Amino acid sequence: MALKRHVWYQAHRCGTLGAHGVVRLHSRCAGRAPRRPDCPDADALHLTGKLMAADFSGEAATASDNKVLTESENLRNQCKAAMEVVMEEAHDKARKVSQQGKSTDGEFTERIKGAIGAMQDGLVERDTEVRLLLLAALSGEHVLYIGPPGTAKSELGRRLSFLCKGAFFERLLTRFSVPEELFGPLSMRELEEDRYIRKTEGYLPEATVAFIDEIFKANSAILNTLLTVLNERLFDNGPSRVPVPLVCLVGASNELPESEELNALYDRFLVRREVKQVSAGGLVDLLSTTAMTSNGVYLDEAGQPGNSIDESLTLTTKDFSIAKEKACTVSVPKEVIDLLADLRMWLQDSCEPPIYVSDRRMVKALNMMQVAAFTDGRDSVSQIDCLLLQHVFWNQPEEAEKIYDWLLAELSSGLMFDQIQFVLSGMFGRAVRSLHSKEKTSEVHKEVSELREILTDKLSDVLASVEGGFPEVLNHLWLAEDEAQAVVNALLPKLEKAREALQQTLYETVSLETGLKLDADAVLLATLMPKQWSQFVRKAPSDEVEPIGVTRLRSRKDKP
Repeated sequence: MALKRHVWYQAHRCGTLGAHGVVRLHSRCAGRAPRRPDCPDADALHLTGKLMAADFSGEAATASDNKVLTESENLRNQCKAAMEVVMEEAHDKARKVSQQGKSTDGEFTERIKGAIGAMQDGLVERDTEVRLLLLAALSGEHVLYIGPPGTAKSELGRRLSFLCKGAFFERLLTRFSVPEELFGPLSMRELEEDRYIRKTEGYLPEATVAFIDEIFKANSAILNTLLTVLNERLFDNGPSRVPVPLVCLVGASNELPESEELNALYDRFLVRREVKQVSAGGLVDLLSTTAMTSNGVYLDEAGQPGNSIDESLTLTTKDFSIAKEKACTVSVPKEVIDLLADLRMWLQDSCEPPIYVSDRRMVKALNMMQVAAFTDGRDSVSQIDCLLLQHVFWNQPEEAEKIYDWLLAELSSGLMFDQIQFVLSGMFGRAVRSLHSKEKTSEVHKEVSELREILTDKLSDVLASVEGGFPEVLNHLWLAEDEAQAVVNALLPKLEKAREALQQTLYETVSLETGLKLDADAVLLATLMPKQWSQFVRKAPSDEVEPIGVTRLRSRKDKP
């Protein structure tokens, strides 16, 4: 009896593959349905692919089977050899990425590191607050600290003024504060000449760094002028609008704004940070390592008030201007822009409660990330810089953790394995259908090679992080040491898992590329990539297969 080689697969009535839904190659008598007593509720569908159809008989069928097995084994060996070459390439790229140095002004970066160290001196558990304050100042933005009294909020602002050798202005607001407390008294002499001019010397309009405590107690008489100073760095003094030298204003409050008229002021603070009391362990360090005077002023090693910073570590207003100017040349990759867009969409559409992020805040956040990259010695913004956004986009302090968790999830799952598998399945199907045409096969082969290159680059990035010790995180200038280590601890297990999945996907891609390169037929491709073949057969149009009998198992009776 003549035998026909055919492809069959078992499908449940619901239309999905079940436990037995595996594509197999069988030699069966044409027209006979194989018995599957362990799956009595399923329909056995016997399909013969046109590309696979071939008649065999007797010893010829056995010889053909042996030939297929031999060719399949040889092809697998060649795929493994090709994969070894690709893995070596990925490891080489990973080593180069790990050893790659900074690409911009290293001297300026070292000065920033020294400035951070000087501002941290004598403070306990304020590493993140110091870095955020200096980054905001370099970006030309303002900082808001939310927290109880006595948590070094004003000390941070004071140290920034020492760092930039500028005038420092400090004020505590109440609901009864008047504009004169911030902007200076009216000049009596000018009033005599019918001119409304303030004497601003020693007040906010002439300050380089300012600290305003209980800032949300500002009343309407103060708000409009304050908003202009914060946003435009201008002060209306009589008929003239004069520029102010303000580098950064540090606002502090024990509570968030309650009235809507304060929302505009709240939005002017790009960087927001909840400042908490030091931990139990931190308190021990604070009490045991810091000498203090009776009024709580920090002393240096010589017993003098620690209100100065080494001259070599200071930053001039020109340095701040240069940082903003050169940061504009830092490139922003598409994946960073996409991540920002996805984050705002998630905050406004999926987060509960929704978090509104204005267009202005989005643009300012991106500018700050460019400054972060430049001062860290890089000429391109990285996705790691996006972790800074946890201090930018929240409206309530508890929302910062939600943003942080979302960013970590995106950083570890940005490989999009589902999409890659979908693309690979499509390429496999096109490859099988185009075996009769060398031109079409060549086109598919080229696309598969491009996918292999993309996956190799992705794998090298993952290897650089996992095997290289996450240098882009641990050496990040604007991530505190404990914060950077927490990021590594969170990303490591996820990237380890991603590496395994990526290597498997890359092997499948290399296998398809090798099969096409060696002109493998459909039988070899099916044995080489059974998962992709299963999906191809299941989704194949009905006009591409030849039914050789459909027998409903539940209605079939066994012969006596």
